[in-house]
Amino acid sequence: MIGEIDVHGVLVAPLLVWIFLAYLFSLPIRLALGWSGFYRLVWHRALFDAALLVILTALVNEAANRWLLG
Repeated sequence: MIGEIDVHGVLVAPLLVWIFLAYLFSLPIRLALGWSGFYRLVWHRALFDAALLVILTALVNEAANRWLLG
């Protein structure tokens, strides 16, 4: 994993950036799931959304590590 990421002079942890990117990816997914009626099958929507965010964060982290570290 890389060190800190420079965002206009502010050093932030990579995990914060990965979570932010995962959140941006989750927005259209959550919108599509709500529009399709999938959330009617889900027991607890907030827990499902949290799990989705964790899964997307792991995917973004893996993609970033493969892309940045080769």
